[in-house]
Amino acid sequence: MTTHVFIVNEQSFKVHLEYMFVGTGAQDKDNQDKDVDCNGVTSSNLKPQTENGLISMMSDFSRMRIGDYVLFYVQARGKKEGKFYGIYQINSIPFLEHSGESQYLRTLLGKNLTFRALIKPYKVYADGVTEWTALDEIKGINAPNQMQWSLIYRKLKGNRGNTMITIYEAERLFNLIKTKNNNSTILGNSYSYDNNKQVALNTPQKQYTGNIKGHFNILPRLLYRKYNKKAFEAHLQMFVAQNICNHNSLDNALKINPKAFEWLGNEVSCGVGMQRIDIMFSQNTDDIDREIVPIELKAVPASKDNVKQISRYVDWIEQYYISNRPSTIRPVLICPASRLSETTKQSFYDFNAQYTGRCLPLEYIEVTDNGSDLIFTNTPY
Repeated sequence: MTTHVFIVNEQSFKVHLEYMFVGTGAQDKDNQDKDVDCNGVTSSNLKPQTENGLISMMSDFSRMRIGDYVLFYVQARGKKEGKFYGIYQINSIPFLEHSGESQYLRTLLGKNLTFRALIKPYKVYADGVTEWTALDEIKGINAPNQMQWSLIYRKLKGNRGNTMITIYEAERLFNLIKTKNNNSTILGNSYSYDNNKQVALNTPQKQYTGNIKGHFNILPRLLYRKYNKKAFEAHLQMFVAQNICNHNSLDNALKINPKAFEWLGNEVSCGVGMQRIDIMFSQNTDDIDREIVPIELKAVPASKDNVKQISRYVDWIEQYYISNRPSTIRPVLICPASRLSETTKQSFYDFNAQYTGRCLPLEYIEVTDNGSDLIFTNTPY
């Protein structure tokens, strides 16, 4: 299962715990809440950059599955250090809350949180682990690739409010939290945050009574943009993240085994530059082996330039991922269906020759539609 880290402040953290939910949202430079008007419909009044930004935030939630783990990072304030707290689990599919001052719990939170999901306690520990301990301290670290790179990249690249971390990163962070608390959890009927600690309460759990039926549906907007020859890569990423393990043609093309599926990420940072793997997942292939699958998504026909990106992904996975979680690398390229040029085909052949023994041959998946759904086909080249 994937672990998701949510960035909160002291004010909002208390509300998250008392009402048992997580959320993110966005505001513009004038502090006006950004609302989503492109969900479940073809039209939108948003500027393309704004729409893509909101779709990317929806993608972060679309990768979440019921049962996934949740950690909170409470941001530093004054002389207080930032700390990681846990551990919770996702307890609903993601949903939308309308933006604006009347948004549910808006006043208590002090911020706009459009994208939300319910959570439940898993193992709750009173004390948090400082950012220094989690990200900077190298005690017990034998090599640089064992550091918390998913969270370090987040710090370097911007304020992403919902960040997934790898299984081995989560295991280390869980262990740090357990050790900090002498492996002793706190038990109560409900939870809150007080004086820099998570606290258990004997009072009944506050009920979340907001709208939990505003489910994500980007397909109408995606198809509209596709038919009108407008970029839809962000929308495609969200669709794939949301529908893995729940869509026949996608799962067949990606060779998904839902029972063996163990981890899913989107926009996975793989360097201190701006390189990000659009989608990546891990699954067991038998009792002792597993595979890690980096996916490059394009809203335009495949080209030889795609291979350079995928090469970088494989190089990074070899250096930073495999030694922590041994896996076979199976790279995938997903593009709209079109006739592959000979130059593009040759770039695929050259990639396979260069990476023989280091990863499996590149798989090419074409995406089409039937007017009401997307169709994915693993296509020989």
